[in-house]
Amino acid sequence: MAEFFLEIFSEEIPARMQASGAAHLEGICAQVLKPLGFKLGALYYGPRRIALKAELAGEVAASAVAERGPRTSAPEQALAGFLRKHGAAREDLTQEGDFWVLNKQSPAQPAAAFIQSALPEALAKLPWPKSMRWGASGDFTWVRPLRGIISLLDGAVVPLQLGPVTSGNETWGHRVHGPGPFAVSSAAVWEEKLREHGVIADPVERREKIATGMAALAAAQTLSVAPDEGLLDEVTGLVEWPVPLLGRIDDDFMDLPPEVRELSMKINQKYFALRDADGRPAPHFAFVANLAAEDDGRAIIAGNERVLRARLADARHFWDLDLKTPLEDLLPKLEKITFHAKIGTQHQRAERISKLAGDIAALLQLDATAQQQARTAGLLAKADLVTGMVGEFPELQGIMGGYYATRSHGAVVGGAISTHYQPKGPSDAVPTDAIAIAVALADKLDTLIRFFAEGEKPTGSGDPYALRRAALGVIRIILENGLRLNLKPLLNNDSSLFDFIIERLRIKLRGEGKRFDILDAVLYGPSGNTTIDQLRIISEQYQRNAFADDDLVRLIKWVEALTVMLGTEDGKNLLAGYKRAANILRIESEKDQKLYSGDPDLNLMTEEAEKRLYLHVNAVMAKTKEELWNENYESVVIELASIRPYIDAFFEKVTVNAPEPELRRNRLRLLARFVGAVQQVADFTKIEG
Repeated sequence: MAEFFLEIFSEEIPARMQASGAAHLEGICAQVLKPLGFKLGALYYGPRRIALKAELAGEVAASAVAERGPRTSAPEQALAGFLRKHGAAREDLTQEGDFWVLNKQSPAQPAAAFIQSALPEALAKLPWPKSMRWGASGDFTWVRPLRGIISLLDGAVVPLQLGPVTSGNETWGHRVHGPGPFAVSSAAVWEEKLREHGVIADPVERREKIATGMAALAAAQTLSVAPDEGLLDEVTGLVEWPVPLLGRIDDDFMDLPPEVRELSMKINQKYFALRDADGRPAPHFAFVANLAAEDDGRAIIAGNERVLRARLADARHFWDLDLKTPLEDLLPKLEKITFHAKIGTQHQRAERISKLAGDIAALLQLDATAQQQARTAGLLAKADLVTGMVGEFPELQGIMGGYYATRSHGAVVGGAISTHYQPKGPSDAVPTDAIAIAVALADKLDTLIRFFAEGEKPTGSGDPYALRRAALGVIRIILENGLRLNLKPLLNNDSSLFDFIIERLRIKLRGEGKRFDILDAVLYGPSGNTTIDQLRIISEQYQRNAFADDDLVRLIKWVEALTVMLGTEDGKNLLAGYKRAANILRIESEKDQKLYSGDPDLNLMTEEAEKRLYLHVNAVMAKTKEELWNENYESVVIELASIRPYIDAFFEKVTVNAPEPELRRNRLRLLARFVGAVQQVADFTKIEG
């Protein structure tokens, strides 16, 4: 195998595009160079380059193709497509009867020649989120103007042309520490010489050097770096020779809310926040320079401290200005902000959230004072949208409202406002205070109700109003706080919206490796007389009650208990017995065009096994009905699993389709009684296995 090395060197690539650009480079090379047995060795990306090392065969093996193509009467486009698929020309075809036949012999081709002919066109189509047109002709696009290409096969240059740039064996190092071009002969030499010229090529090594360097500097001051993986990834893409440094924050700015201070540092300057030994914000920040200064970075630190003072002075201005106006006085401004053309203004939305938050607080059995606090928090939750601070930093909406409301309405109302957007993502915590829960639920439920009422539902992968996230937020708040709420009334009994939320619950369970088929079995059990066509042969007397299926906590408790049972041998065999019984009932009922209902006659039971099954099923049905209402699901599944030996013995010793009509009808009714006992707990037709 030969080493293939490819580097595409350009002006600065945005940090967010580097990893995906390198991944696309790998994908293109893997596809195009597949005939050479492409095997990736390493992938590199950084501020000014993407590169890869791979192993390739020395040549494309000789091949022969003999394949029948389109009919001779087929459209020209069909023939052209066939030729394009096989890389063949028209002279490679012969006519046999009514068909064109391809007989093509391809000799072995040296790897270098194949790369030169096949790779440039594919590389020119490498996708970037945003590209620039550049070069003399202006018809070549790339993320940034190219400056050089290295293309080596076992050290020898493979000529490639991308726009106006031709490949060679030279690249460039750090602008300050390693100016000027230098030649390389392999990936290892490239990586080594780049290091000598002030560039760490491996992004993993750069990231680690940044993280450990900042941590060491912080530890020397008895501090720690606040975790921020996203910022660490971004900074890794901004520097070629990372040098971590620490700066100090003026004490005058430490009374600003930490979110204000730290967001300004992160968004504007890419600084990392620090914490003291007790986890409190420290008057220091960490950052990464892109060169090693002769004065150990003192001038760089002083410059960054000066820039930060200016940034925080702006934040101080907005903070002081916002504090002069109570949140209530900002509500009229919300009347001028349209939330959505079909749904109304932010002020109308605030009024709805306020009422719904109060209603939810009442359902949570909070007292009158707490209900009023929930209504107040709901009304003021969106007021900070028109503050100066949120205008400067939209990421702080809710958080700033919480700070402002705490000053005028206390910590309970302020806390509810600050957390009402939570959870913002799968790793974000949910509100836990009762009033905060009421406001957060009201915010998400109002969004879902209004958009569904206007027909603005997610379609495919499109979800412009983040309704899936809102639904998942509702689910997590309810489940993680153990809230006993009936969800349908809170959704204005919109069944399509309830189904949407259940689908998000189903996806959540699947993502956690749990069985969502059992959720369907519990949730969508039979609710009325079923038909033969529906293949649920159960009579009205065995129907399961709804048991408030919209109580998500109850649903999950039920699902978990059934999951445990179905993981046991008794549970698996009971499910098999149920499906066998249901199948027999389906076949016989379709044949007879009737449902088998009514109480089986004990006097017609001639076999001990059917008598025992009948008596045990009756006992289980009586016990499980009461236990279901009391939510004693562990007891329910124990009772249900206890049927297993009785149904096994029945199928082993009893002939269902007895020649005597009365015996046959009675035994089918007995099977319907057994199926009914199981269906009383859940719709087992929906359980896989």
